[in-house]
Amino acid sequence: MLLKIVWKNIFAKKLNSFLSILLMTFGIAVISLLINTTKQIQEKFSKNVSGIDMVIGAKGSPLQVILAGIYQIDSPTGNIPLDETMAIGRNPLIKEILPLSMGDNFKGLRITGCSPKYLNHFNAEFDNGHIFKDQLDVVLGASSAQKLNLKLNDTFVSAHGLDEEGEKHNENKYKVVGILKYNNSVLDNLILTDLSSIWLMHEEGHVDGEVEEHPKEITTALVKFRSPLGLLTIPRNINQNTKMQAALPSIEINRLFELMGIGMDVLKWLAYAIIIISGVSVFVTLYNALKERKYEMALMMTMGGKRSLLFLMLLLEGIFLSLSGFIFGMLFSRIGLFLISKSVSDTYHYSIDTMQIQTEEIFLLIAALLVGIFAALIPSIGIYKIDISKTLASE
Repeated sequence: MLLKIVWKNIFAKKLNSFLSILLMTFGIAVISLLINTTKQIQEKFSKNVSGIDMVIGAKGSPLQVILAGIYQIDSPTGNIPLDETMAIGRNPLIKEILPLSMGDNFKGLRITGCSPKYLNHFNAEFDNGHIFKDQLDVVLGASSAQKLNLKLNDTFVSAHGLDEEGEKHNENKYKVVGILKYNNSVLDNLILTDLSSIWLMHEEGHVDGEVEEHPKEITTALVKFRSPLGLLTIPRNINQNTKMQAALPSIEINRLFELMGIGMDVLKWLAYAIIIISGVSVFVTLYNALKERKYEMALMMTMGGKRSLLFLMLLLEGIFLSLSGFIFGMLFSRIGLFLISKSVSDTYHYSIDTMQIQTEEIFLLIAALLVGIFAALIPSIGIYKIDISKTLASE
């Protein structure tokens, strides 16, 4: 019965109630959207960079080298000689070097030449098939297999470059020999093959039916140090004494997060301000409702209605308004996440979980309820100040 009265009271002030819910919805939606996007992006960035101390690439932007080499979301700065790169790996301070070669794609998904150690680095597990063994064998990441609708033993022709409209390599076909389980890393969105397959696709100069040999090149190399001392000497030596570039993920990614964080923080504080304004709106709505319904409430008290029950009624109105705003805010944030996920997936082939509930969102629910309770508290206390006889006489 009480909830029915609460609903009718809210519906009687449709415009004010709508404004309160709308403001709360907008604030909650923005904060939830920021929490999910920043946290999931940072988690993916952290997982992909874990264990990688340095990236070697062609001269250019260090951040571009990191984004292309580790995250596969930017164009490479160029190619580097394989022999020179592997020679660096003989330094006793270096534990392991993972060479990568890029330059082709299939329907927009990157084909990356690598060694089996690259898959081991991410603790990849096979859902079907096995690792590439022969030239032109490929292993698909879980998301790649799903998007391309490919299965074991299927074949396809790659396109040159990172644009799916690039020139087709019709002379050779790749064959799917393995499909990975979902790994929540960059592997999920790649097509992986042996380095020799990439070189085969780009061989030039035919002499008497034979292919002319060229120095082998790769795109980037991911480096793991055996000791932190490697950070002090090796990057500087590469940058000063070679035509290659050493980029440090820890520095570049922190710089990237700092730049992203400034804009995110501004939006968060703006959303918090909107939620507070929503609380003020709820307060004004309930305060005006109390003034307008004083006679009605005084009449209810003469008929046996308890002040505590009327107090609870106004409190429930505040809670209902803030809770409605939270529910609608979460709904709109999920719609926003879906659109962002689709855009990120189409552009960078990264996915965002639209249904994942973050711990911060539980605190956001508590905050929304507290805003509703505090906004309703002063009008609710006003019920105890109603003078029944004066109120009835004045009306």
